[in-house]
Amino acid sequence: MNWHLSHRADPRAVALADRHYNRQKPGTPQFVPPGRCLVLLTEDAGALWVTSWPFAEYTKHAWAGAWVNSLFRRESGPQASQLIRQAVAATRWHWPDVPALGMVTFVDARAVQSDNPGYCYTMAGFEKVGLTKALGLLAYQLRPGDMPEPEAPLGATLELAL
Repeated sequence: MNWHLSHRADPRAVALADRHYNRQKPGTPQFVPPGRCLVLLTEDAGALWVTSWPFAEYTKHAWAGAWVNSLFRRESGPQASQLIRQAVAATRWHWPDVPALGMVTFVDARAVQSDNPGYCYTMAGFEKVGLTKALGLLAYQLRPGDMPEPEAPLGATLELAL
């Protein structure tokens, strides 16, 4: 496991978030959409991951209710596909009840510097499932049966049952 628990306003993560193409307001202290989230950061702050879990009634895409990888930026460290699998495992640890639609992510093929946008997600087990209607983003989905087993991120502690 390479991920450590972080939070939506971690100053070490803000710089990475500011360099992500979907950042709406660079420089603001919070970089995560409102609502339920899990923020992960590698030890050297070379990679950042956010899993959001928006309430279905506030979702405007076809995968309402699914976990959403709303931000992934890797500038150093292990292969992206390995980090993605570990982040999904940490998400399963954080929220043991996996939504029926699993996890989705959206890739703007015009904004990424790749001849094969979304390749790292494909290598991590995600399947390309379509395009979003509003912005034409590539949609990738990881179904529950294809997810890795839950694994705690570094620095996580378990709650004691009383």
